[in-house]
Amino acid sequence: MKSSRHPGANAWSAHGLCRLLAAVWLAMPAPGKALTVMEDFSTDPLAHGWQVYGNTNLFRWNSTNQNLAVTWDSSQTNSYFSLPLGTILARPDNFGVAFDLQLTDLANGTNAAKTNAFELVLGFINLASATSTNLWRGAGVSAAHGGRNTGELDYFPDSGYGATISPTLLSSNNQYATSFSFPLTLDPGALFHVAMNFTATNKTLHTTMTRNGQPFGPINDTILGSSFTDFRFDRFAVISYSDIGSDGSLLAHGTVDNIVLTLPPPPMQALTAGFTGNVWTAQFLSRSNWLYTLECTTDLSSWNCASLSTNGNGGSLTLPATNAPPGRAFFRMRADRP
Repeated sequence: MKSSRHPGANAWSAHGLCRLLAAVWLAMPAPGKALTVMEDFSTDPLAHGWQVYGNTNLFRWNSTNQNLAVTWDSSQTNSYFSLPLGTILARPDNFGVAFDLQLTDLANGTNAAKTNAFELVLGFINLASATSTNLWRGAGVSAAHGGRNTGELDYFPDSGYGATISPTLLSSNNQYATSFSFPLTLDPGALFHVAMNFTATNKTLHTTMTRNGQPFGPINDTILGSSFTDFRFDRFAVISYSDIGSDGSLLAHGTVDNIVLTLPPPPMQALTAGFTGNVWTAQFLSRSNWLYTLECTTDLSSWNCASLSTNGNGGSLTLPATNAPPGRAFFRMRADRP
């Protein structure tokens, strides 16, 4: 029997204060520890933070089987069933995802004019990049239309070269880091469990898979080269890409279940605030590679900088409101990913 738990949580991310939309199970970490988010689809995911972009008909919560029924249809527009992370993932972070995937059917080259393979995808995205009207995922390396800010598991059905699994990272400026493992077929009816983990110290995306509980693969690591710049992920998504700009096409149906996200600790923890003398001061545990600003307002509409923007140090940080207006004011902390 699946359980349904809905605790709320707050976190801070790039471009201001935002609320972390909780999934079915969310474990808030001790200071400095990783955050775990779990989704088992025992209740309607749209009721606790998941959102649909593109064609809503491609994604359906199955309340009886307690999973997500998915159609990957490359003839339709780019579409995403996604969960906001409440943070921004970048190259200096350790993070990961695991999920179950079971296909019921899959057809390659469903467009007679596009007979090559096209990818079936799940992974991390940046919403702004993913919903850009210029995105043609099948365009590959392309300044005008290429993909950006994604960390994907790509599966290419066999179209003459062998069925291929390709964990892929795309930078903010359309650089590719990928690997190819083949022939590895995701046969309909089999239950696949996928685990993908990125480790910042060795710049490696490590992927493991099982098929019906037995080892499947191995899957080659994806390693970032020295010239690879950076990425910004703000959501996890089940993805159905359009085949515009591609010579391949795809139609597949299946289910996704038991998603587990492992995320870095929130960029701000253990926040306290109060007067130090006559100056309102905020103190909190910060993270490196984040930029912090104390903001204030008198009308809850227009926010202004009340402190200098300060780089996180991985420890305790204190920001005094040296630029606060006289009299009463409201304060908030802002954390940005440079």
